[in-house]
This record gives sequence, structure tokens and C-alpha cells, in this order.
Amino acid sequence: MRETSGIRKLVMLVAVLVVATLVGRPLLSSLTPGRSAADPSTAASTTDLPVACRAGATKVHVVQGAGLRSPLVGEDVTVQGVVVATFQHGDGGAFGYDLGGFYVQEEDSDADADPRTSEGVFVHEATLRPSVGDLVRVTGRVAEFNDLTEITRVQDVVTCAQGLPLPTPAAITLPVASLADLEAFEGMLVTFPQDLVIGDYQDFDRYGEIVMTLPGADGKRPLQPTAYLAPGSREALAAADLAARSRIVLDDGRTTQNPHPPRHPDGTEFTAANSFRGGDVVSGLTGVLDHSFGGYRVQPTRGATVTSAGARPAAPEAVGGRLRAAGFNVLNYFTTLRGGSSACGPRRDQDCRGADTAAEFRRQRDKIVSALARMDAHVLGLTELENDPTGAALADLVDALNSATVAGRYAAVRTAGAVGGDVIRVAILYQPAHVRPVGTAAVLADRGFIDSTRSGEARNRAAMAQTFEEVGSGERFTVVVNHLKSKSSTCGRGDDDSAQGSCNGTRTAAVKALLAWRATDPTAADDPDVLLLGDYNSYAREDPVRALAAGADGVAGTPDDFTDLLAMFVGNDAYTYVYDAQLGYLDYAFASGALLGQVSGTTAWHINADEPDILDYDLSFKPAAQRALFTADPFRSSDHDPVIVGLALGTDER
Repeated sequence: MRETSGIRKLVMLVAVLVVATLVGRPLLSSLTPGRSAADPSTAASTTDLPVACRAGATKVHVVQGAGLRSPLVGEDVTVQGVVVATFQHGDGGAFGYDLGGFYVQEEDSDADADPRTSEGVFVHEATLRPSVGDLVRVTGRVAEFNDLTEITRVQDVVTCAQGLPLPTPAAITLPVASLADLEAFEGMLVTFPQDLVIGDYQDFDRYGEIVMTLPGADGKRPLQPTAYLAPGSREALAAADLAARSRIVLDDGRTTQNPHPPRHPDGTEFTAANSFRGGDVVSGLTGVLDHSFGGYRVQPTRGATVTSAGARPAAPEAVGGRLRAAGFNVLNYFTTLRGGSSACGPRRDQDCRGADTAAEFRRQRDKIVSALARMDAHVLGLTELENDPTGAALADLVDALNSATVAGRYAAVRTAGAVGGDVIRVAILYQPAHVRPVGTAAVLADRGFIDSTRSGEARNRAAMAQTFEEVGSGERFTVVVNHLKSKSSTCGRGDDDSAQGSCNGTRTAAVKALLAWRATDPTAADDPDVLLLGDYNSYAREDPVRALAAGADGVAGTPDDFTDLLAMFVGNDAYTYVYDAQLGYLDYAFASGALLGQVSGTTAWHINADEPDILDYDLSFKPAAQRALFTADPFRSSDHDPVIVGLALGTDER
């Protein structure tokens, strides 16, 4: 699941806060205005203009002013400048731009010397259609719309000349010193001279937006600060601030939701064969700088150059060993269709999730099954499966997986009815030809774990454990699957953490309860080899993960502690999830001290986090042509990447 819902982008919220406190702050050297380098001879000669265009006009930089709001709001003005972009209904060819206006900018020779004042302004006039390169004279009223300075209530537009050279684009170099600095380029033609990377695309399907970020020195996307730095530390706060100042939203010149056709950053149509992935490199990003929904964005005037960061990984990287265990969030796999129903959960009294229709569910199942089949894991720990009392969703998934592979290849660990009281559950699948369950599964659904902070609310999902014996060797290990409370809703003061997200206290207390339960040997295995899988909704340096490293006795480095296998085998660059244009992993595999030497490798298979969700199973709002983007493959089967572990039981791989 996403960490938040209904929030447009953290960068937009940060922009509002920073801009509100830094009114009038001078631009620093990271912003290079393209204002005065042009040859004055390129300006339109006054004597060649129609009489109506020879009179004096208010300069655009006067309309914009040196602050965040125009000093002339509510006043009627006449401005004269070059049209640098048009976004009228139907402009943009097949994309059908529809902002309902055009951008006018002063000629280079008429720009002022104040770096705080913009030379461009949006004219909100939806009927007239000047062409790019026209010199126009516009009379209308100055207004602020969603913090965008514009000229509206247009009374007159006169075309003074045509075919003029465009003003020199202003070069914006990231990171900016302050997000407020971008105000000086609002409405202007801008370009970004650096290579940027595609960092976030969760609003690409609904709004046509992509967040571009400045890569690090290694050329990679930024990491979540708490994925590699101590939460709340000076270094982590500085990293978060730098990330916020190192990104820009690329919009698509449209206001419609689920716009079709979707626009690729290179200016062509986005299709299944012409897609993009997170981390792809974007060069020559150019357009006009707009402001809406609380943040600055580029409305494109031409396509950028996009270079692939690498092909889709058709299969997971090899992890060695004789056995493979994997954890995978299956993104609300429900056989009970949602459709506004409240007939889900163990007592059939909770809101349903997942697919709305049978057609959506077929698409979801095809993708999930394709991913699981290609993983070919011998033990699978799943999260976000429907927790129905009959186990219908689990049975459906097993049947579909066996139909897609070989009859009887997979089986499910059985439980008595639902697993806990939440609407979603964890589950364990296995391949009987390679492993067999020893004894019965154990379920941790005690109040002290589900409501780990005694809040009076059930917050964590029940955990599940099963011991397996490897066929042939007789070696045993225990798998525990867990799904902790998400960061998406508040848990209150003392539980929420400004650096680690909502409900950090709940997750940390749950981990301690899980460790205490594990210490009781709930499956009666009498075997110290334990593998923890699941969605912990915590980044690698946050309290819940640190608690696991300390183990049941609270002392790191003792036999009872657990090792983060992604950290061990992949390192700080590991990720399974993208949020706010930053990488991190919420999905884990932890090995007990006794099992650690038998782990041959661990990897995350990047089939989801790097893929735009326009490719997923969901049919909501999608026009027919976008529905056709779907393919029954593993890519964007979920929003989390699976984690895969290799095991060589009975050996010491260290």
C-alpha cells in the first residue's frame, strides 16, 4: 500500500511552507536568469509595429513584482511580450493541452536587472489562439490563482508582430537554495541544464505528473534519509531538505484527470512499448515554469531526451542455495469484489479492498500469478491477502498458481479460519516437492501484539509462523510472516514520530512483542533457524528495525538477534518501494543468528517500484485505450518489490 493516500506530493507541501516564510529572499547563484544576453537587434522595432502596439505598457516584471504575490492584484494592466507557450484546448496535437491560456514573456532587451522578478506571466484566456513567437499586447486584470500570478478577465489581445525569436530560456540548476527562489521564474520559459532522473510517478496516471530529481554523485536516485541515516539526526534532516530542493514536477499541460493519451517525458505518447522506469535519465527538460497545487512545475514546450537506466529485470538475480524463500506484498488480493461493499473481513463487516469488478480481478490475478511463478520460490510469505473466514482468496491464488505452472506445485499452510481480525492477512505458500510443514502453524493475534501500545484499537495484522523441513536433507527452518501498521494514518502523540512517520511507536512495540513470542518457540520446532519475512512499514534505520537487530534480549550481536539480509547482501542502495521520489525498503528478510551462515544470497526483484502504476490492473477512470496498456506480466503487479532469499541449509555460507 502507499504510505499516504489523498496527498498530492510532499514536495508540494514543502513548497508551501518554505515559500510562506521566505518572501522576497534574493536568488542565489544556483539560478541563472536568461535575461540580458540577447542581441538587442532581435527585439521588435517599435516603428514596425501597428499603432496600437506603440504605446507604453506595464512591464511583466512589474506585474510579477519581487515577492510571492503580484503587487498589482486586482488592477487592470496592459502588457506586451512574446508568446512563449500556448496551452489552449486542443493545443498539443494528440495530447490536447487545456490549461486555457498562453504564456507571455518580455523580450530579452526589455528584461530588468532585478533577479527576483519574473519576466513571464500566464494569460488566462481560453478563446484566442496566438501562436508561439507572436508579439502580443494584452489588457486584463491581475490575479493570483492557486498562487500563480496571471492576467485574467482579458479585455483585448492585439497581435503586434509574428515570428519573433523567443526569449532566452532561464537556466535553473538544482538544487535551488530555497524553493521560494523559483518564484522569480514563474511564467517564464526555463530549461534545466543538468541530467535529471525520473524519481516519482504515482500521479502519472491520474494527473500526468512525473517528479524529476537530481541524482546523487553516483548517478542514482536519492534514498529515504532514514534508510541510511539516524532518524532525526542533523544529517538526516539535511538530506531531506536537500531532496526537497533537488526536484521539479514535469506536468503535461492538461488539467483533466486520467488524460489520454499519456505523455512520455520525451514528448511522444506513452505506450506499453514506449514506457519509462524510475531512474531513467532525462536531459534537456524545457518548458514554462508554472505553479499549482502548492508547488512549482514545468509545463513542457518540447520533449526531453530520455535515456534508459536499464532494461526490466526479466527474472530475479540469482541468490544461490538449494532453497529460495520470498516475501511479497500482493496489494490487496481479494476475491470478494469491492464495489462499495462492506462485506469483508472475518465477520464480513469491514470495507472490501482490491478489485472492483471481475474484469479487474482477472487482471490482478494474472499479474500476481505471473510474478509468483517467475520467482519460483519454495516458500512464499505473502501480505495483503483477503482475510475471509473460508480462506477463499488464498485457495483461489493457489489454484491459479498451480494452473499457471504445474498441478500440485504449490500448497498453502493451513490455518483454522481467518488469521486475526483485520480485513487483510498474511499467508504462507510452499512447494511440497521441496519442503514439508512440520507440525501446525502458529498465529500471533494477541492483543499485546495487535494493539501493541494499548491504544484500544487493533493496528497490526496477526503474524504467522510455520516450521519447514527440507525434503532430502531433513534440515529445518521456521518462517515468520509479519505485516506491521502502515505510516498512512496517525496513531497520536507519543506514537507518531516526525522523522519516522505515523505509528512508529506501534510498530516498535509490535516488534518487541513479536520477538518475545518467537522466543517461546511457538511452532515447537526446537530449532534456532528462523527467517522473518514481510512488510514492516519501516525504513532500515528506524526504531522497529533496530529493535529486531537487538533481538529478544535487547542486546545486538547476541545469538537471539536478527540480521537484515538486504542490508547485508545489497547494502544501502537496497530498495523495494518509492515514496516522495526517494528510495527505501519496507519489505524485509531477517535471519536469526543461527540461520545467518546458511543464507547464500538475498535480492529485491525490481518489478514494481520502478514501474508507473498506469500499467497496473486497476480500471478505475481509465479510458479504453489506457486499459489496453495492460499485459499479463509481473511488472506493476504490486507497489512493492518482492524480497528473495537463498538458503543452503546445513552449511555455513559465511
